Amino acid sequence: MSSHSASARSTPSFISPALPADFAARHLKGSPLKLGILASGNGTNFEAVQEAIAANKLNAKIQVLIYNNPGAKVAARAEKWGIPAILHNHRDYKRREDLDTEIVKTLRQYDVEWVVMAGWMRILTQVVFDAFPEKIINIHPSLLPSFPGAHGVEDALKAGVKITGCTVHIARLEVDSGPILMQAAVPVLPDDTPETLHERIQVQEHQILPQAIALAAALSAGWSPLAEQQ
Repeated sequence: MSSHSASARSTPSFISPALPADFAARHLKGSPLKLGILASGNGTNFEAVQEAIAANKLNAKIQVLIYNNPGAKVAARAEKWGIPAILHNHRDYKRREDLDTEIVKTLRQYDVEWVVMAGWMRILTQVVFDAFPEKIINIHPSLLPSFPGAHGVEDALKAGVKITGCTVHIARLEVDSGPILMQAAVPVLPDDTPETLHERIQVQEHQILPQAIALAAALSAGWSPLAEQQ
C-alpha cells in the first residue's frame, strides 16, 4: 500500500504492479527514451513525467509537447522546463486524419520514439498508430476496462462503485483499450464529487505514469516480469 497526499481528503491507494524502486535505473540504461507528449489541458501529468526525469527517476527526455487547445496551461509548463511546445489546433482541420498527419510529422521532426497521451482529449486515428506501432501510451482516470471514455470519473460515481482509480496502458485504435501496464486503485468516499474524486485520482496518475513508461520500454526491450521473480 502507498499513500500520497494532494489534500486533506487524500486516501490510501493500491498500485499494481509494485515495481522495485530501482526498476527504471536497472532497465533503462544507455540513451534516454525520446518521448513526445500529447496533452490538451492543465498538463499536470506532463509535469509529473518531467519531474521524474529531472529527479533521475526516469531515463528519458521529452523531445516535444503537442497540444491542441490554444489556451491550454500545459504550454506554460513546457516553457518553464525549456521543452518545445507545438500547437496543432484540431479546429483547423476538417478531418481527424489530417490533424494526425501533422502530429506525426511533428513527432518525427523531433525524433520521438514513444508517444504519451497525458490528458489528450482527442481520438487518435490509424495514422498515428501506423507511425508508432506499440509505442503509444495512454493514461485514463478509471480502472479499465471499466468506465472508458471522456467521463470515467463521473461514470464511476453514477455507477456507485466503491473503488475506482487510474490506468496506464498501451493504446489501441479502440478508445481506452489495449494491454494494461499499471493501475492504481482509489477508494470512492461517500461524499465525493467528480472534482474531489478526480483530484485524488490525479495524485495517483502522477505516481504511476512515469513508472509505466519505464515498464513499457522494458517490456518492449524483451524484459519479462518472470525474470524479476527469479
